[in-house]
Amino acid sequence: MVASSLKLQELIQEIREAKTQAQEREVIQKECAHIRASFRDGDPLHSHRQLAKLLYAHMLGYPAHFGQMECLKLIASPRFTDKRVGYLGAMLLLDERQDAHLLITNSIKNDLSQGIEAVQGLALCTLSAMGSAEMCRDLAPEVEKLLLQPSAYVRKKAVLTAVHMIRKVPELSDIFLPPCAQLLHERHHGILLGTITLITELCERSPAALKHFRKVVPQLVHTLRTLVMTGCSTEHSVSGVSDPFLQVQILRLLRILGRNHEESSETMNDLLAQVATNTDASRNAGSAVLFETVLTIMDIRSAAGLRVLAVNILGRFLLNSDRNIRYVALTSLLKLVQSDHSAVQRHRPTVVECLREPDASLSRRALELSLALVNSSNVRTMTQELQGFLESCSPDLRADCASGILLAAERFAPTKRWHIDTILRVLTTAGTYVRDDAVANLIQLIGGAQELHAYSVRRLYSALAEDISQQPLVQVAAWCIGEYGDLLLEGNCEETEPLQVEEDMVLALLERVLQSHMSLPATRGYALTALMKLSTRLHGDNNRICQVMSIYGSCQDVELQQRAVEYNALFRKYDHLRAAVLEKMPLVERGGPQVNEEAKESKEVAQLSEAAPVPTETQASKLLDLLDLLDGPSENAQHPPPLDPTPGDTLIHLLDLPCTPLPSAPIPNLKVFEREGLQLTLSFVRPPGTPTLLLITLTATNTSGGDVTHFICQAAVPKSFQLQLQAPSGDTVPAQGGLPMTQLLRILNPNKAPLRLKLRLTYDHFGQSVQEIFEVNNLPVETWQ
Repeated sequence: MVASSLKLQELIQEIREAKTQAQEREVIQKECAHIRASFRDGDPLHSHRQLAKLLYAHMLGYPAHFGQMECLKLIASPRFTDKRVGYLGAMLLLDERQDAHLLITNSIKNDLSQGIEAVQGLALCTLSAMGSAEMCRDLAPEVEKLLLQPSAYVRKKAVLTAVHMIRKVPELSDIFLPPCAQLLHERHHGILLGTITLITELCERSPAALKHFRKVVPQLVHTLRTLVMTGCSTEHSVSGVSDPFLQVQILRLLRILGRNHEESSETMNDLLAQVATNTDASRNAGSAVLFETVLTIMDIRSAAGLRVLAVNILGRFLLNSDRNIRYVALTSLLKLVQSDHSAVQRHRPTVVECLREPDASLSRRALELSLALVNSSNVRTMTQELQGFLESCSPDLRADCASGILLAAERFAPTKRWHIDTILRVLTTAGTYVRDDAVANLIQLIGGAQELHAYSVRRLYSALAEDISQQPLVQVAAWCIGEYGDLLLEGNCEETEPLQVEEDMVLALLERVLQSHMSLPATRGYALTALMKLSTRLHGDNNRICQVMSIYGSCQDVELQQRAVEYNALFRKYDHLRAAVLEKMPLVERGGPQVNEEAKESKEVAQLSEAAPVPTETQASKLLDLLDLLDGPSENAQHPPPLDPTPGDTLIHLLDLPCTPLPSAPIPNLKVFEREGLQLTLSFVRPPGTPTLLLITLTATNTSGGDVTHFICQAAVPKSFQLQLQAPSGDTVPAQGGLPMTQLLRILNPNKAPLRLKLRLTYDHFGQSVQEIFEVNNLPVETWQ
């Protein structure tokens, strides 16, 4: 059976000549039977050939697990031809999940102790490819000895094996610290590159190693300056750039060594400027070096001029014809926009041009960066550009673009009219893609702008007459027509073109909305309510409105049926109350103080609230139940008065407490959230004079390397509780353990029931938008008993 076995070349030829999968499978199965028989017979002369054929079958995807023990036998063989195939089989067939890999530890140790370079190289390659943590601990002393061997071939492989060991077992770093200092003086390119990689791994995993290798920063600076200014052998140059792989690796190591260390950063500042100015960016190799230089400049404590130079390099990347380079530049600028906003602003026209990229990934990154660049000085220009992009962008980007424009308008709107016009244009262009709270926010905005009621209702009527497919737009228009229909008929608005509107035209338009197959049940509810309100705004006969209400009194939709039945009851039984019930909504001051019906505030409190308005960047405080938090803000939500951000008597008066410092209650703090360095902690205080009141201070800290921006926290409690969410101290949580952000929650628990708290966090971190919703049900008992 063994004699009829094929040679490796013959097996490859037969497999390639197989015309079907079945023929190939037949050849493999037949040859695997020969291989099994050979292993069983123990043929020492041809076993390496049989294993080579089995490895080829393994590479084609066929099972080869029965060759694992044969690999161990060949590795233990004194013949080099056997060891070569045995080690190759071990790398392909063995891994950490199989106990058999531990059986070769002794063989590798013996081979590393031999003086044969080829055998030592095979053992080191196998150990670096599949060595487990146990093997690394057992063989670390042998690898350390080989780091200082005379042979450059062995030293290079030993360095790479040490890198694998550090990644597997970081506590082995102390063993490899001494040899690394000597290996930095190597002239051999492969050894030097491997040593830099090894030191990088050590510094990332060991604070002691990081402190130890900060002493070699001048030596690394000298090595990199030599590469940049004088170059090295042309053998390692790529497209005219001297050894870009070594340059990139040194820059990465310098970035780690200079992070949060003033002296090291000062040492490398001049070098980074030389690299940034002397590297040719016309080739990919040069662009890679420049990009790594930019990352290093931004991560260390570099000079301000150097940071501007780094941003300008990224700006030049945006003009590159390579899409990958442009994508990298957009991603990097997005990370820098918070720390170097003014420098990134200089490249705003180029970023806006990237919005027109046909590549979806590029246009998405350009959109995120454009939204991050919007501020109070350029909001008009940027919003106009973004609205143009919204009209032509792909459906995948419309939701993000529409939401971004609405958020920017809410934060930086110069006037209320401009704000209303902006939202209306977004709703007209991409109404189906806006956030769920866009309708409530626009209604609140229009309701609070008394001088713009006539202008708004006429604009919305015209937009609704042209298109009734955009449901959010239809809902806002229906609300405004019902609320300010009398202003629509007056026609005395000087800010819009003359528009003659008759009562029948308004009623016909709302009936058209009710009958449209595109209208959602919620939209029909808005239209039905608008018709009912118009019964008190218009001066004509209400028979047409009564007929509509009668028709919808038998509607299949329960919500619409209930509304119509109640409205019919107003007409028939309580017609004398209809005018009072359907009065105009009271004015809502956006972001201003609202009176809570259950709160008893003195005149002094009201004066303090008026004297300290809430900034427009922060969301207004809302009393929300659990459903409100998940379904979006309610348009009828009451807004409790915000606290004065300054500590002292104001806080005490707002809470109706005595003018004495709040005693600290012995309630333990509770950490409720942690992700990528962002931590959220709750601390509790129960004022002695008000036992049903609980004050929760929410503290957000950030230990990561990037700022957390646009941080918004919303809270919800069961309906038996009363929640007042005060304005936060800011919307940015600085990186590296900077000043924490705090926010006060005031919870009234009249029944002293167990407290459950649901939180929703939205923020931007490392260029990504994050939303987290979670429930806190393990609050200390002292918070409610």
